[in-house]
Amino acid sequence: MEERELNFAKEILQGRSASAVSDDEVLAGAERLLSGWMAGDLKMERPKLYDHYALLLAALLRKVAALEERVKVLEER
Repeated sequence: MEERELNFAKEILQGRSASAVSDDEVLAGAERLLSGWMAGDLKMERPKLYDHYALLLAALLRKVAALEERVKVLEER
């Protein structure tokens, strides 16, 4: 078990700006961190965790919009 408390956004961003990290990387990092946290393998800075959900939510919203556009194109065929 990771003993130190991890900062959700800092772990995903690794010192980069949010715009420099791909949505796929955000989603993969978020899944790893949240799964580890829920399994009890990772400790998260809980006040920070809630503050940084915006990073994950923004990536998910962009993915949903892209998928909706792809479905629209397929339905128009």
